Amino acid sequence: MELREIQTFLQAAQLKSFSKAAKHLGYSQAAVTIQIKNLEEELGIHLFDRIGKQTILTHQGAIFYDYAISIMKDLECAKAAVTESTELTGALTIGTIESICASIFPPLLEQFHKLHPKVKISIVLDSPDVLLDRMNKNAIDLVYLLDQRIYDHKWEKVLEEPEDIVFVSSSDHPCAKKTAQTKQPLTLEEILPENFLLTEKDASYRFVLDRYLAANSLKIEPFLEIGNTEFIINLLKNNAGLSLLPEFSVKNEVTAGRLSILPIKDFHMKIWRQILYHKDKWITREMNAFIELAKQIS
Repeated sequence: MELREIQTFLQAAQLKSFSKAAKHLGYSQAAVTIQIKNLEEELGIHLFDRIGKQTILTHQGAIFYDYAISIMKDLECAKAAVTESTELTGALTIGTIESICASIFPPLLEQFHKLHPKVKISIVLDSPDVLLDRMNKNAIDLVYLLDQRIYDHKWEKVLEEPEDIVFVSSSDHPCAKKTAQTKQPLTLEEILPENFLLTEKDASYRFVLDRYLAANSLKIEPFLEIGNTEFIINLLKNNAGLSLLPEFSVKNEVTAGRLSILPIKDFHMKIWRQILYHKDKWITREMNAFIELAKQIS
C-alpha cells in the first residue's frame, strides 16, 4: 500500500469523481483508476460504487476513509515534528463575505502579515452557501462568515461571536433627526416605506429580515440590491436612504457622526460571526495562526 494511493483515494472520495481527483492531483484518469484498483486488491474490498456519473463510497470504503484521514494526519504531524521551522511560509485560502472582508479583515490581515510576512493569503468572496460548498471540496482552508448558527457534523467551528444587525441611515436623514429629537424608537411601519438599499436576498441577515417581516405580515421593497456593503455605506452617507447592516460594518461611520443607528421598537436582530473548517482537513500551522489571531481580535 502506497501513500500516493491513499491520497488518491481521499481525493476521489472527497470530490466524488475519479476525473476531478485526477485533475486535482495532476494525474491521468487512467492512473487514478489503476491506483484505486491496486488499493482495492490489496485490501480485498470494493471501495467505490460507480453508478452512472456518480462515484460513491461503499460501506467498507467509508470505514477505510476514516482510517485514511488518520494516516495522512499522522504523516503530516511526523513531517512537521522533524522539518518545520519557526517561520511560517505556506499558503492560506480563506473564504468570507463582503461585509466581513471590508470591515474586519483589513486590521486582521494587516496584523497577520506583520507576524507572518512569508505566508501567501488568498481571499475568496461569495455567499455562505457557495463558500461552504467550496470548503467541502477542499478549495478553501477556512470560511469566515456571518450567518445564523451553523451546525454540521462535517465542519469544525472555532469561532462563534454574536453581532447586532441594525437599521442605519445618514445622520441627516429625517428618521435619524426624528429619533434624536424625540428620544423615542421608530416602528417598522414607519420606516418600511422609506427608500432602502439592501444586500441581495441570499445574504444571511437579509434572509432573516425577510422571514421576520413575512411572519408579521410586512414586507420591504428596496430600490437597490447589491452585495457590496461599502457601496451601500457610501450611498447612505450621501443620504440616499436606509439600510440594514451589521453594526460592526458601520461602527466607524457612526462614531464619526456621519451615520446613525435607528432604534426600532420591538426589533432586535442578532447573527453570528463564525469560522469553520472541514473536519477532515489537516490543520496547517498557517491555519492555526490565523484562527488564534482572529480569536484575539474578535
